[in-house]
Amino acid sequence: MKWISAWLRVALVATCGVTALGARADTVTVAVAANFSGTAQKVAADFTRASGHEVKLVPGATGKLYAQIKNGAPFQVFLSADDETPSRLVKEGGALASSQFTYATGRLVLWSAQTGLIDHQGQVLTTAFTRLAIADPKLAPYGAAAMEVLAKRGLLPSVQTRLVQGESIAQAYQFVATGNAPLGFVALSQVMRNGQIEQGSAWRVPAELHQPLRQDAVLLQAGVGQAAAVAFLDYLRSDAARKVMQSAGYE
Repeated sequence: MKWISAWLRVALVATCGVTALGARADTVTVAVAANFSGTAQKVAADFTRASGHEVKLVPGATGKLYAQIKNGAPFQVFLSADDETPSRLVKEGGALASSQFTYATGRLVLWSAQTGLIDHQGQVLTTAFTRLAIADPKLAPYGAAAMEVLAKRGLLPSVQTRLVQGESIAQAYQFVATGNAPLGFVALSQVMRNGQIEQGSAWRVPAELHQPLRQDAVLLQAGVGQAAAVAFLDYLRSDAARKVMQSAGYE
């Protein structure tokens, strides 16, 4: 992992003229991958109670958020659904290299809102279902992971014409939740509550069937010198934040 060093945090906070005691409350604008949006809301609420800083979350597909950042969107922190996009921003000068770290590793699940439809081995993928929802693999890492799974299991040719793509993993989830698709690949965090699948049926995809879903955080150039942005990244690595993430199915 790539951690923000202690001297960097001190330097950035000092730039703002803010001390650890009596820090001025501020607002940090965070671009957050759609799969992490719900969990980020809980983490942000806890962070606000602990620090006084407000958090404005802007969710979306990782690829779309990257494009917005490149086009000058005023985000200060980026919580990606992969580790490649933050690294690209660092190389392009849009983010601080020493700030990048993996805040969570996500899990992919095949999920249906219908109880009993999906077995624990995912064999339903070989049956005559009508539609399979996934996130756009060009924009969303979870969509790319879903395509990997289908390819490794030799199912891509048979299901290709039944794929329904959402712009983000949030839209893919909505397709399944509303019944527009009987099943779909979504993030475990979207369907897990307190360590259990909240409703319906699901197959937890074995991690070896796709590239690890390492999700990296990074401080963007607009956040350099902003105390709230630095404090939020610090909080994201705290035990309190990790407990929230683990309860949502992240590793």
